[in-house]
Amino acid sequence: MIPQPHGPVISLMLAVPDATEAARWYARAMGATELWNLGGVVGLTVGGAPFFLGEPENNGWDTPAAARTRTARVEVFVDDPDAFIERAVAAGADGSVDEIRDHEAPWGVHRQGGFLDPFGHLWLVGDRSPLYAHQPPGPAASPDMTNDMRNPG
Repeated sequence: MIPQPHGPVISLMLAVPDATEAARWYARAMGATELWNLGGVVGLTVGGAPFFLGEPENNGWDTPAAARTRTARVEVFVDDPDAFIERAVAAGADGSVDEIRDHEAPWGVHRQGGFLDPFGHLWLVGDRSPLYAHQPPGPAASPDMTNDMRNPG
């Protein structure tokens, strides 16, 4: 089990028609590890990064196929984006969406490409996260800061 971090946590839940079957695909395609499975909701981790899969029935949301559009763009940052994308494509992802290439960025050369998973979710895979490259100096979120965010004013 992954330890609970201090401070705010943003979690991603991808809508899929069958969470258990989708978890199997993510395990093959990305090396995902199942944390737990409640049937309609599954907790997974890829290289320590947790996310959820959920069946949208009775929850007021929908899968990309039902919505007839992409409903999210998931960004993953790994040491070898080429290998990550190749593994996903070998497992059935559509790799024609965004060919992997080097991009000039304010923080230097950034290698990134993407794919669509079989459930209609767009994944962009890069070698370095721009969120950490541009993180402002100063202390990380402390428990006191978290409390301030929950109880503003």
